[in-house]
Amino acid sequence: MAERLVLFLFKQDREKLEDFSQNLLKLKDLKVCKKCFNISEGELCSICSNPHREKSAICVVEDALDVISIERTGLYKGVYHILGGALNTNNEKNDLKIPELLKRIKEEKPQEILIATNPTTEGDLTSLYIKRKLQDFKDLKITRLGRGLSTGSDIEYADEMTLGSALTNREKMN
Repeated sequence: MAERLVLFLFKQDREKLEDFSQNLLKLKDLKVCKKCFNISEGELCSICSNPHREKSAICVVEDALDVISIERTGLYKGVYHILGGALNTNNEKNDLKIPELLKRIKEEKPQEILIATNPTTEGDLTSLYIKRKLQDFKDLKITRLGRGLSTGSDIEYADEMTLGSALTNREKMN
């Protein structure tokens, strides 16, 4: 992918390259949303600050690329919470944003938590761990993406149709 990017840039004129380099420098100005941990230009990202988003549903994802993929489907209108990864099977220390998620649920009182971790061993482990942490929230609907996604794949690589089907067919976790 890096080779393709270099070849694409090589074919561009000087003006486009200079514009690209200026935009690349602006990456250092980006921040992390204080609510959902998405990439942001301000304290809150464009999704958290959007008054038209459904605050009654929080979609829990592993990273910001997953938000981009889900947003591309145009089917999900709620807000997000980015964990910053997934639990691993090696019992190594994780700095996932699960405590922040629990605090957010207590404060915002959403009706649904959609767990949209990757359908991998680590993603499944993370979803089960989160489900267990949420068992005290009796009125909270906990769902997981439907298995339109193939096991072992990453959300960011799924096409819009497959991801859209998984969103539409999400199921309640028992």
